[in-house]
Amino acid sequence: MKQLPPDTVRLLSSSQVITSVVNVVKELLENSLDAGATSIDVKLENYGLERIEVRDNGHGIKAADTPVMAVRHFTSKICTHDDLEHLETYGFRGEALGSVCAVAEVTVITKTEEDDVSTQYTLNFTGGIVSKKPSHLGQGTTVNVLKLFKNLPVRRQYYSSTKKCKEELKKVQDLLLAYAIIKPELRLTLVHNKVVLWQKAKVPDHRSALVATLGPGVVVNLLPCHHRQEQPEIFLEGFFPKPGADYSSTSSSHPDKTFIYVNNRPVHHKDIMKLLRQHYTAQYPDDGSRSRYPVLMLSLTVSPSSVDVNLTPDKTQVLLHDKEAVLIALEAFLVSLYGFRPTDDPPALRPLSSETSCVPSEAAWPEEEASLAPTDLFGDADAAVRADAPPDSQTSNGSSSSSLAEDWIVNQMPAGSESNASLHDQNDLLSAETNVINKLPEMLEDNASTDERRGQFSAEDWSRGTALTDPVSGRPLQPVSIHQPPQTNVSAPDQALSSPDKKTLNAITEKRATLTAYDLISSRAMRAPLSPAALFEKEARADVLREKPAAGLQDISAAVHERWKNLREEDRKKYEEKAQKHQAQHEQRTKLASAEGPAETTLGTRGQKRKAPPSNQKLLDELFSAQPQKKSGTPAPKPSLPLPCNIPSLRLRLQRLSSQSSAVPRGLRLVNQLASRSAWVILCGQRLMLLNPFRVEEALLFKRLLENNILPAVSLQTPIQLTDGSLGGAEYTKALCSMEKQSPELSGEVFFCDPRLVANGFKVRLIPALPSAERHLEVTAMADCVPFLGVEDLREILTAVLHGKARSVKECRPLKVTNYLKGEAVRLVRQLPASPSRADVEETLRRMERQLGEKNRTCIHGRPFLQHMGDVPSSEEEAREMLRPLEL
Repeated sequence: MKQLPPDTVRLLSSSQVITSVVNVVKELLENSLDAGATSIDVKLENYGLERIEVRDNGHGIKAADTPVMAVRHFTSKICTHDDLEHLETYGFRGEALGSVCAVAEVTVITKTEEDDVSTQYTLNFTGGIVSKKPSHLGQGTTVNVLKLFKNLPVRRQYYSSTKKCKEELKKVQDLLLAYAIIKPELRLTLVHNKVVLWQKAKVPDHRSALVATLGPGVVVNLLPCHHRQEQPEIFLEGFFPKPGADYSSTSSSHPDKTFIYVNNRPVHHKDIMKLLRQHYTAQYPDDGSRSRYPVLMLSLTVSPSSVDVNLTPDKTQVLLHDKEAVLIALEAFLVSLYGFRPTDDPPALRPLSSETSCVPSEAAWPEEEASLAPTDLFGDADAAVRADAPPDSQTSNGSSSSSLAEDWIVNQMPAGSESNASLHDQNDLLSAETNVINKLPEMLEDNASTDERRGQFSAEDWSRGTALTDPVSGRPLQPVSIHQPPQTNVSAPDQALSSPDKKTLNAITEKRATLTAYDLISSRAMRAPLSPAALFEKEARADVLREKPAAGLQDISAAVHERWKNLREEDRKKYEEKAQKHQAQHEQRTKLASAEGPAETTLGTRGQKRKAPPSNQKLLDELFSAQPQKKSGTPAPKPSLPLPCNIPSLRLRLQRLSSQSSAVPRGLRLVNQLASRSAWVILCGQRLMLLNPFRVEEALLFKRLLENNILPAVSLQTPIQLTDGSLGGAEYTKALCSMEKQSPELSGEVFFCDPRLVANGFKVRLIPALPSAERHLEVTAMADCVPFLGVEDLREILTAVLHGKARSVKECRPLKVTNYLKGEAVRLVRQLPASPSRADVEETLRRMERQLGEKNRTCIHGRPFLQHMGDVPSSEEEAREMLRPLEL
């Protein structure tokens, strides 16, 4: 046996920790959250295989810790294994960044509050620092992961299909969705190939986070609830589907919208998921709901010492030490929300020391009744067990009154009624049960007053129908069923109408006339004659629909049938006469079609509903006839006209023309437009090129927007004060103060009018120093059309002015503004006509040569304007050489 090299060991262990793109994003995202970040941007390129960037505004990494920040098993979260019992962070192993370095190229840019500038570190495959240089980014940490799985070809080959890549991108979005819900104060953004796929702003609470992620249409059917248990200490809270809500709007066919958290950590727990699905689907009798997952958010908070997070590398599965207690508390909570499950096993009982609350929606209680909660109107929500009650009566809340009622009913029944029930007449049984029901309210009134004094059931149990329970099975007490004797003298029509097993027939039961055999062979569809009831239905159906627009088919048929029954005899005779006329016309058409044969279509096609295929009657006659028919003679030749053409003379004339214009034309010349109407063939010297005019318009518009566009600034409610620290140093403040300003106002305030600031959507004010205050700068207005525009973009402008010596607006555009203007250029080009005219394309070519020159011949996406198709031959020998492969 041989010991594996350290590099091999590192690669093997790292490939187990980092198994996919979503693993990388999860580890970097949790590092940002542990650093106290409130804003995280996740950017992917090529589904994360080429580049993954996670940028946050957290505390940053101290300069003393940077040499070991990516070395395996170096962490600032814990010191010993005992610290796991008090773990409050997402990460603790110190393997994430080191494992990423082993399978990709990693750079880290970080800056703390004490640092003057940020620093970019380039790491090697062991996590060591190769090089470092200053950077322009603000406080926080930015991790760039390039060429993921570069040394694992099989792992990278797994993402060769577009379907796998899209599934991985969906998993990344679901991951961000889970953290966005449990962290309402967190701002998240997901960008793929410079396109914002999903984003969530900072919100105050979990409900607002659910609205921002799932939408208000889903959250309106969710109920905020919480449940607390003292021993062991367990706290459940979240948003659950309202009892009885439509399962199509509160459930999903996939578990991606069932969010389960243990100590604010998104986890997958099979037992908890199974319990949630059982109690949710138990309220729906439909079998289609059994395979669905409820849309909910469950946050479980327990002691950190009772949770083992170090179970899997991705930390999505946890081990609960008090698993049974957690499941019992959760089931008691679900029973209080959805009622008992219809199973043979008795449900878990709610502990006596627990507190459960389900908060209704804001519109559930009027403002004048807001102070009266349901528990205040009906009593305490937690039932207390009677001290003097027997043990059997303490099995569940409210069981004493139900058991007394049931015992009283049993005692009132005659002896031997269970065994001889079948021998008694059902009418006697009906009278006995009626006497029991008449006496039941008196018994319930006495017991209800006793239970109200003793507090045996809660308001929630009473409102859900679970206050009175069976002491044997533990199920809620069901209402008494009244058995009615069957009716003996029921007529056959009434029995047919009242039978639920029989399908309701259409009110118009008259049989239509069918097509004859000849009509089918000759491909003629005769319209069937209408019966009197059908004619009446045709007119009455429209009247019923006008009177009852929301009526169903059965209601319409019943209404038409009722009108037909109540129709007067004179009106009924009119419809019978019309039906007789239709029958006579149909018989006449059938006789004419039979006499004239398949070729006659004057009368037969009047009632034709659809175009039938041509008849094959002639072919059948030819096949079955005794004497075969002779074929007709040869068809007449098509007319033709000879045209004189002399190939040698044509070649000679072409040679003369080519000798006269021997000079090769310069510049770009349009030849013609392709049939697709999206490209033009142009001639550049002797080269034939394919031109896409829309790409040229994109580049021209983008150049014009970069140079001249001014972003409109919107006034801020609270101006943003600018300091040396926020701008990046005193030299940046000095560069800002040296820009062009307006004339000072009466108060001494001065606004900057420099085009480099105004065009990028910034309005900056300089307040001079006063005896009572120092001089300071502040931003009073910013453009709101660019998402997340802020002080860091102003710092980019000052960096270009200070280090790049930028003098024009085009050179001072921040990256966010540049991307916004690219999108505006694409949007404007899409509004152009789909088929430009020849004059428009020629004008586009002239502007391209004048404004873009010969070097810049690509659009804003890096695609060329011109595509080379081939060269025009300059001599006859070159033409023959080009045509020789075609002859072969």
